[in-house]
Amino acid sequence: MSATPSFPALLQRFFTDRLMQQRRASPHTIGSYRDTFRLLLRFAQMRLGRQPSQLAFEQIDAPLIAAFLDELQDKRGITARSRNLRLTAIRSFFRYAAFEAPTHAEQIQRVLAIPSQRFTRTQVGFLTRPEVDALLAAPDRQTWSGRRDYALLLLAVQAGLRLSELTAMRRDTVILGSGAHVLVMGKGRKERATPLTRQTAAVLNAWLKEIPANPDATIFPSARGTRLSADGVQYLLAKHVAVAARSCPSLAQKRVTPHVLRHTTAMELLQAGVDRAVIALWLGHESVETTQIYLDANLAIKEQALARTTPPDSTPGRFRPDDQLLAFLTEL
Repeated sequence: MSATPSFPALLQRFFTDRLMQQRRASPHTIGSYRDTFRLLLRFAQMRLGRQPSQLAFEQIDAPLIAAFLDELQDKRGITARSRNLRLTAIRSFFRYAAFEAPTHAEQIQRVLAIPSQRFTRTQVGFLTRPEVDALLAAPDRQTWSGRRDYALLLLAVQAGLRLSELTAMRRDTVILGSGAHVLVMGKGRKERATPLTRQTAAVLNAWLKEIPANPDATIFPSARGTRLSADGVQYLLAKHVAVAARSCPSLAQKRVTPHVLRHTTAMELLQAGVDRAVIALWLGHESVETTQIYLDANLAIKEQALARTTPPDSTPGRFRPDDQLLAFLTEL
């Protein structure tokens, strides 16, 4: 019987064998799991006084992990949702360890028994059409970066792409001409095609002339020619939101993120009467049920439903306030 591998060796094999080779996890998943364990190892180093490469498996127990998660919330201020994502990465490693280190079964079960934290599910945020127009008018299209930002924001709002899908786009994934569309690789390595409006296709066609002609050129590069980071996109978005808020004050009251632009696409499709199944395909959702969150947040649909109802023993229709003069006489 082979000896139980050390904790450092087990963690390395989890990434190289399980995630990369066996599961062929996406770079986004690997990056998320990597960040979780970097934070955990630094916490263990501070708590136990040992270098990460010298940690033993039995030291990474349930109390340590629970304390780590609590510190993330208390000192770093992460949300319960983010806490659960970190816990998901840790659970994945310990499920792998259950087969590779069966002698630690009791410890592993205690870690897997750490519960996810419940949280309040708020309604999704989205922008109204006037807010979208103000945001698209914010970039200075007389500059290279302004034209890039305008093309990026327009594509984000029209196509509803995820942030990782936007930043990963290459020249050969933009198909112009008849039936213009973009090809993206979404979650679960699912490729999908999203059609483009004439305006978006024209803007992208003009923008492609300003970037390198090689097929694998990044569509939205940074000033150094590299792929834009998530923080970089959030920075440029916040900058343009601040400018747009001057002409559209309601934007100042909203927290606008790249994912809010994706929600905006879904809400506009829903308000246009597009079927939920089509919206799910458009956005690359795993299930049609995921699209339910947009129904919950769409007040217009609820108002339409209310307008169709008839209160008992009353005139059909919604309440209308009485004429001001008649109301005055009624109050006498």
